[in-house]
Amino acid sequence: MTERPTYAGVAESLRTATNLLTAISDTPRLDAELLMAHALGVARQDVLLDPARFVVPEHYTHLIARRMAHEPMAYILGYRDFWTLRIEVGPGVLIPRPDSETLVEACLERARERGAGWPSRVLDLGTGPGTLLLAVLSEFPAATGLGIDASEFALAYARDNAAASGMAERATFRSGDWGNGVDGPFDLILCNPPYIADAEPLMPDVADHEPREALFAGADGLDDYRRIIPDLPRLLAPGGAAVLEIGARQRAAVTALAEAAGFAVACRRDLGGRDRALILTRK
Repeated sequence: MTERPTYAGVAESLRTATNLLTAISDTPRLDAELLMAHALGVARQDVLLDPARFVVPEHYTHLIARRMAHEPMAYILGYRDFWTLRIEVGPGVLIPRPDSETLVEACLERARERGAGWPSRVLDLGTGPGTLLLAVLSEFPAATGLGIDASEFALAYARDNAAASGMAERATFRSGDWGNGVDGPFDLILCNPPYIADAEPLMPDVADHEPREALFAGADGLDDYRRIIPDLPRLLAPGGAAVLEIGARQRAAVTALAEAAGFAVACRRDLGGRDRALILTRK
């Protein structure tokens, strides 16, 4: 008869992994627990509530080694939770950030101002794996949306995420170069473009793994805003709003671009108190 594994086996593995990950992660214990749950194919709470049920999988050490090499947790797990959704991601796709939920909050605030029935049609420029578009559509069941991205690889993830979240009939995705060739009008336009300056240093998790084209935008990080913002008046319906993510120190520069294009601009800060979302409306 096989002896039942003891708590110490799981506990010792988690302690060892946590000690190893302390040098490269801000959340070493959480990483260790999530990777254990992933290796076992169970939820993290199952491991924590009844660890004696489980034998530590042999490939757990391989997962820890991948994390030690600064591979993002989202790539190892194959997903990142965002808003109320689980977004499937993988190497070559920009990983959703909690700070980007600020854009969804800004959309909900605008919807309260506009009243029932708004928005009806949503555009997400640079949709990646569909993160913002699907989060917003989940809050507005009557709305439909179009996601545009230059990466066919990212669009494949977006379509899978739409199907997994039950929104494949409401979310359409296609390849494109920002708004070029897109016909409006849209009540709501979302955009989280690349906004990091070319020379800005990044953590190895990001710099060595995530797609460069989704991160960097010229010497000052504003190249894509200069292309996107002047095209927004053509795409935006009367009474509509465009919600753009910005870097924490880009409010003044991007606001100037938006005002030059004829928009009134408001700003919403993220949970860390940093400028994060600009809300553009017609003056």
